[in-house]
Amino acid sequence: MNSQTVLTGLFGHPVGHSLSPLMHNRAFAELGINFRYAAFDIEPGQVREAVEAIRALSLRGVNVTIPHKVTVMDYLDEVDAEARAIGAVNTIVNDGGKLIGYNTDGRGYVRSLTEETGVDLSRQSALLLGAGGAARGVAVALLGAGLASLVITNRTREKAEQLAEHLQAIHPQASITVQPTERINEALVDATLLVQTTSIGMHPNVEASPVSKEALHERLLVSDLIYNPMDTKLLRDAKEKGAHTHQGLGMFIYQGALSFEYWTGQPAPVDAMREAVWDALRSRQQA
Repeated sequence: MNSQTVLTGLFGHPVGHSLSPLMHNRAFAELGINFRYAAFDIEPGQVREAVEAIRALSLRGVNVTIPHKVTVMDYLDEVDAEARAIGAVNTIVNDGGKLIGYNTDGRGYVRSLTEETGVDLSRQSALLLGAGGAARGVAVALLGAGLASLVITNRTREKAEQLAEHLQAIHPQASITVQPTERINEALVDATLLVQTTSIGMHPNVEASPVSKEALHERLLVSDLIYNPMDTKLLRDAKEKGAHTHQGLGMFIYQGALSFEYWTGQPAPVDAMREAVWDALRSRQQA
């Protein structure tokens, strides 16, 4: 680092576990550009001051993670249409003192899904598990990328219905319906894409799955947003039933890649970013 170094970072609470600094600093080094990325643990009551510090310290931008993705929107100069539709910001760009909010989560997910599996979204009938922030971002991006049919199921049906209503207003031509969780098996019969956005199966509860193995079938592409572990029980079960699978690590990498591109104006070195994250995850699992 020197007096010309451009600073970026992560706002969240907590942030000690985050792999984003490792991933982004590897990307900056790969391209030989004088940028650095740091993690900032921001208490919930300090969001406004933290946003003001972006200007004061001339940070080029930051990523925003839990629990600040919604709160931070109140303190930005502009929020793009996609982020407003999702209702959350995960990337801030400092454009000469003007702070603009974006959301790269959904597009990062779709980019990962399509590039890694080759799936044609316009021909899929999707079942979405969950109705939280991750589900919202993914659903907006999937429908924006051409998905025509979406069924939402969530433990709290009211949240699923609220999400469906919101999505239908944005994409009136799409078929968007809600099914109770006890009818997941029935909903899966006609589904070709299963998108798992809940925390079920995340470390340390690695033997949990939101779907019974018996309900899975070989016509499915099963996508799980969880990346710790990289192969969740849901994905292991899906492989045994002959279904195609998609791991959650790609979403994390590609959302970061899109942020990187906003800040630098250069194509992100995705392979190097993926390698950095893989190496870190393997080290943690072996520890």
